[in-house]
Amino acid sequence: MNVVLLEPEMPANTGNIGRTCVATGTRLHLIEPLGFRLNEKAIKRAGLDYWQDLDVTVYDNYADFLERNPGAKIYMATTKAHKVYTEVAYEPDCYLMFGKESAGIPEEILLKHPDTSVRIPMNSEIRSLNLSNSVAIVLYEALRQNQFAGMQMQGELHRLHW
Repeated sequence: MNVVLLEPEMPANTGNIGRTCVATGTRLHLIEPLGFRLNEKAIKRAGLDYWQDLDVTVYDNYADFLERNPGAKIYMATTKAHKVYTEVAYEPDCYLMFGKESAGIPEEILLKHPDTSVRIPMNSEIRSLNLSNSVAIVLYEALRQNQFAGMQMQGELHRLHW
């Protein structure tokens, strides 16, 4: 599974998303420009001590991302989509793309992906959810549809036993 952040602006969101990616075995793709430097304390603090385990690739721009990932099946998460994120079937190697916090994915890009644009339902009074929450919601649905392949399915207590 792959998570793509198009021009993310907030280091804490990206750090949280990076930690979620490590926990799920998901690759993270960051498309520049970024609103922060990858060595900032804020991004590492949000990702805690997992950041060094993250499989992350940085791209110069959206065209660079497309060129380096030919044939990628990309699902665009946006508040403007007609389909709900639970209405599509996610492939194990698909890409889940999310736009920057202040503006989302540009409409010019969305128009090229009408069948793979998805939204998370929410009350009409709110503009959007937090980016790291949105990534977790859509990513875990995609993982669920793929039977959480390669993930630990049973937890253990630390001091006692089930």
